[in-house]
Amino acid sequence: MNFPPALPWYRQAAARALVLMPLKAFGTMAFMVLFFSAYFAVLRHPLLPPTVMPLILADTWVPFSPAAFPVYASLWVYVSLPPALFSSFRPLALYGLWIAGLCLFCLALFWVFPTTVPVFVIDWEAHPELAVLRGLDLAGNACPSLHVATAVFSAFWLDRIFQRLDTPLFWRGLSALHCLLILWSTVAIRQHVVLDVLAGMVVGGIFAGLSYAHIRRAVGDQGL
Repeated sequence: MNFPPALPWYRQAAARALVLMPLKAFGTMAFMVLFFSAYFAVLRHPLLPPTVMPLILADTWVPFSPAAFPVYASLWVYVSLPPALFSSFRPLALYGLWIAGLCLFCLALFWVFPTTVPVFVIDWEAHPELAVLRGLDLAGNACPSLHVATAVFSAFWLDRIFQRLDTPLFWRGLSALHCLLILWSTVAIRQHVVLDVLAGMVVGGIFAGLSYAHIRRAVGDQGL
C-alpha cells in the first residue's frame, strides 16, 4: 500500500503503522516468545563448555555503567519499529523471515561454539536490575552479540524506511545514535565484551544487506 508522497513523513509513518496493526502486534509478540524459548534452551544446553571471550584494549575504554541498563532494554522497542512501518504484507513477511534467519544463525553458533564473558569484579547485589539480568542470561551466548546484531539490522532497515518517507536527517541521525548507544550499553553493563560487539555488527550488517537486496527484488522500491 502506497501513501501520497505529499503527506508529511510523520503522517505517512502513522498511516503505515495502522496497516496490518493487529498482525504486527501479535506477530512481534509471538516472535519474541518463540525467540526467548529457543534462546534460553540453547543457553542452558550448549553442545560444549563455553569459551571465555578475551578482553582487548578497547574494553578498558568503556567504564562500567549501571545507568546504561535502560538503553540496553530499549532494544525491544527499537527492533519493533521497522516491522511496524511496513506498508504491506509481503515485505513484512519477508522481513520476518530474514530476522528469524539472523536469530537462528546466531543461536546455531551459540549451540555449537558457546561463549561467555569473563568474570568481572563487580558487586552485582548493589545493582539489582543487573543481577536479575545476569541471573537469567548467565552472561552466556556472548559472541556474536545477538543484541548488537538485531540492533544493527533494525537500524539499517529503519534508515531505509526513513529514506523512503523522506524523513529529515535529524530523525535518521537520532535512530543511528540510538543504535550506537545500544551497542555501547552491552559493554557498559558487562553483558558483552568489545569482540562480541564487533562480531554482532558484522552479522547484523551482512543480514541487513542481504535482506534488503532480496526484499527489494521481490517487491520493488514502491513496495518498501
